[in-house]
Amino acid sequence: MALLARITDIDASVRAAEDAVAGFSSGTAGRVRIGTGATACIYFLPAILEKLQRSFPKLEIMVRTGNASDIVRAIEDNKLDVGLVTMPCTGRSLSVTPIMTDPFVAIFHADADVGDVIRPIDLEAMPLVLYERGGLTRTLVDEWLRKFGVNGRSVMELGSVEAIRELVGAGIGATILPEMGARPDRTQFPIKTRPLSPPLARELAIVMRRDKTLTPGLKAVCNSLKAAAESRKAGH
Repeated sequence: MALLARITDIDASVRAAEDAVAGFSSGTAGRVRIGTGATACIYFLPAILEKLQRSFPKLEIMVRTGNASDIVRAIEDNKLDVGLVTMPCTGRSLSVTPIMTDPFVAIFHADADVGDVIRPIDLEAMPLVLYERGGLTRTLVDEWLRKFGVNGRSVMELGSVEAIRELVGAGIGATILPEMGARPDRTQFPIKTRPLSPPLARELAIVMRRDKTLTPGLKAVCNSLKAAAESRKAGH
């Protein structure tokens, strides 16, 4: 096992050296492996990747989605170069840079009779379509409800933000999702969103190994993530 770990480190070092040489010899090139959650992959990354592709056509970018814990583990094992994940995430070998706050909102079908602001007690009797267990997004929602004595009545648990929104729009139940994924213009059925009281939000951070070689390609990706987060914050 120790030998396999050493081989992984050597392979990562060789690839980092190759990427660095490629970057300096022919503009930003090489390969960057990004890990993130499904919501950020659908609603945050595409515009960033499109700009990177136009600016650095020789840069190869690979994206993997998963729960924050899985992404962090892959970064620690040098199977991914950088992650955009929900905090908290810890590790003595990790560099964690918070870049964005993403508030949660309640989502209902368009004809639901609800107030302007949603409290935990307002959801007590409602059927809920929630994100699947195991991820930090679901954990944050469950903790927000339980803190105020509400046990959410989950009738469906799914791993797709798109599917959750469609089912809510069809009248199956209500949900709580990060605002990033609450897009009324992206649903087959009309929906409405409401802010939460007290507010609930998740913090997204860029995560890398502390000893990661900052190749030109990786630097370009990190700078683009930070710039997009600042732009989103300014838009609010």
